[in-house]
Amino acid sequence: MLEYAFVGTRRYYTLLAVLATLAAVGFLVYLKQLSFGLGITGMSRDVSWGFYIAQFTYLVGVAASAVMVVLPYYLHDYKAFGRVTILGEFLAVAAVTMCLLFIIVDLGRPDRLFNLIKYPTPNSVLFWDMIVLNGYLFLNIICGWLVLEAERNQVPPPKWLKPLILLSIPWAPSIHTVTAFLYAGLPGRGYWLTAIMAPRFLSSAFASGPALLILLALLVRRFTQFDPGREQIQTLAKIVTYAILVNVFFFFCELFTVFYSRIPEHMDHFYYLFYGLQGKGWLVPWMWFSIVGMCIAALLMVSPKIRQNETTLALTCGLIIITTYIDKGLGLISGGFVPNPLHQVNEYMPTVPEILITLGVWATGFLILTILYKVAVSVKEEIRA
Repeated sequence: MLEYAFVGTRRYYTLLAVLATLAAVGFLVYLKQLSFGLGITGMSRDVSWGFYIAQFTYLVGVAASAVMVVLPYYLHDYKAFGRVTILGEFLAVAAVTMCLLFIIVDLGRPDRLFNLIKYPTPNSVLFWDMIVLNGYLFLNIICGWLVLEAERNQVPPPKWLKPLILLSIPWAPSIHTVTAFLYAGLPGRGYWLTAIMAPRFLSSAFASGPALLILLALLVRRFTQFDPGREQIQTLAKIVTYAILVNVFFFFCELFTVFYSRIPEHMDHFYYLFYGLQGKGWLVPWMWFSIVGMCIAALLMVSPKIRQNETTLALTCGLIIITTYIDKGLGLISGGFVPNPLHQVNEYMPTVPEILITLGVWATGFLILTILYKVAVSVKEEIRA
């Protein structure tokens, strides 16, 4: 089936060229970082995780959200999702690949990744994060590709594949739960020290991931002859609605707990993000836009008229993607590190090299996604013909 990736229109090859160019620029800047060190980033002794880990955290959620199409289709026999399940699985493949790349670029010595294998430490959350991420990548590649190949040949998938598909269903939320435990397990960081960190991660993931899948499905319909289906898109929209409502509810639960308890080291993080602290607060407008925009998006998604109009649905999904990205990206990272345990405010801002490397990784991920979608859509079109 891979031969489909090498046959396409001029628009397809132009897109591949643009993405490959951005990926190459990011790689060249990364070589400079690899030579000079992480000193070219905005990270410091106070903020040891920055823009790269912000992307990683968000993309783990996008990858985990594939379960929202896999579970109804394979476990509840919701046949309508047969059109979009492969799109969700291939989105997960691209997202996990970017997650792994962001971990690599975040390390000053990427060769030390092998220490996780050479010196396994089961009592470390990082060790389990490596296990679940690589395992989930393997599951989605194998399951998605073999099911698509069986569909192309119009034969049932191999029987041994069914257990792997069922295994991928609980595996999906586990990758984001383990990621949440990386933060919630640090007692010195009041912003992260909450029992609902994992539920918050999952609720935002199940909102932003299907929202992104809706936009991709609309793009596939617009530029190819394959239609993912209106019913499928509307069902995804309902999933996004419930998830974003729960995510907003969890945020206000956090606000009540922090400010009603009046614990200073917990309140300081919220003060920094939403009001500024010690005269510093470059993230304040971004965080207000994130929370207010998220609330507005949640209210809009409740309206059936807005959900059923695909133009307003696409705009609202875009708003959800942006607002959850801000909240779960820089807001989460900077909010956890600033102020530090000594109540000192040393702000973090990503540098130009960080941004270029990040764009390069995103371009690599979308390059992989474009190729996978080209193969999937070509198979769907061939079957229809």
